[in-house]
Amino acid sequence: MSLEMKVPTVGESITEVTVAEWLKNDGDYVEMDEVIAELESDKATFELPAEKAGILRHVASEGDTLEIGAIICKIEEGGKSEGSAEKTDNEKPAEEAKDEPKSDSQASASTQTETQDTYASGTASPAAAKILKEKGIDPQSVKGTGKDGRITKEDALNASPAKSEAKADNQQASASASPATSTAASSGAREEKREKMSSLRKTIAKRLVTVKNETAMLTTFNEVDMKPIMDIRSKYKDKFKEKHGIGLGFMSFFAKAVCMALKEWPSVNARIEENEIVFSNFVDISIAVSAPKGLVVPIIRNAESKSLQDIEKSVAELAGKARDNKLTIEEMTGGTFTITNGGVFGSMMSTPIINAPQSAILGMHNIIQRPVAINGEVVIRPMMYVALSYDHRIIDGRESVSFLVRVKELLEDPTRLLLDV
Repeated sequence: MSLEMKVPTVGESITEVTVAEWLKNDGDYVEMDEVIAELESDKATFELPAEKAGILRHVASEGDTLEIGAIICKIEEGGKSEGSAEKTDNEKPAEEAKDEPKSDSQASASTQTETQDTYASGTASPAAAKILKEKGIDPQSVKGTGKDGRITKEDALNASPAKSEAKADNQQASASASPATSTAASSGAREEKREKMSSLRKTIAKRLVTVKNETAMLTTFNEVDMKPIMDIRSKYKDKFKEKHGIGLGFMSFFAKAVCMALKEWPSVNARIEENEIVFSNFVDISIAVSAPKGLVVPIIRNAESKSLQDIEKSVAELAGKARDNKLTIEEMTGGTFTITNGGVFGSMMSTPIINAPQSAILGMHNIIQRPVAINGEVVIRPMMYVALSYDHRIIDGRESVSFLVRVKELLEDPTRLLLDV
């Protein structure tokens, strides 16, 4: 008797999920509660555990979008010992098989089986193995980024064959191509590929367009002299890490400065709900993180009451979960203000888009040594441009500019962060 496994309810607002990756192949024996697949919603990635022990039979394929409650797979009764015995009875020892002559069909089937086993075994997922096989790439040469080093579909899509193989392929293509084809090939390959948008990417796209269309978004800019904070980090970073077990970065200083500035300008921490403005007396800071499957914004709860080390630990923990696709819906739901750091990618200046339903977002950028005038003299200082995008429907220009100026003052004189002045 087989058990039909259905897509579980993973959140109140989630109506469908996508089969991101099968972690167990069709026909594999699985234990109860063993993770057999990863499901992706428009908010997060979830693991699907087996509801009983037995033989797994796929019903849905990787990339399929299923509604909550739809059948995703079946688990048939069976055990490891039965499968092993059946395999032993049906297979001959390698020495016998080698001595026994094979027909053309048998040789072809054997070769095909060996090829499939080569790519399906090891750490490559079925979808990744298929892509690598089509590209002619050895799975052993690809570094996996998935769970336990598993080669994911994205790893396979991004993998490139060796230069020698590419060169051989090009030479073979040139020899068999017509003059017109050879001319086109010499000017460079013109290839296209289509890839289905993930649920997360579709949701990101939809939300960004909605924000642009439904908010009165403006951006104000300023610059921050980062030397005082950099001096503090250089002086105390070793002691800080030794005592707290975490590095001292810039994000904790910015988060503390934002929390203090939001106390003075509460409308920047507010949001619109229908015909009302909702003010929060707490600060839940969303930190924009670039994850393998797209941008996510996990939240540091009650950041206003956290110390620098607590904020650094929260950032490190959430960033690690984002990279491993382990963030839960609760960790990404809510938030009253967002900080995004494009400087880690080299961005000099940008206009970040508001993370709805919030009303403002602070953009950090890269630090560049630039000449600036201080006390009538030109000096070289590490400067950072900062940008505040805000919803003009509830935040006036005076409030937005004053908020950003206050953040600048606190960062350029970090003592104020400790004294709250």
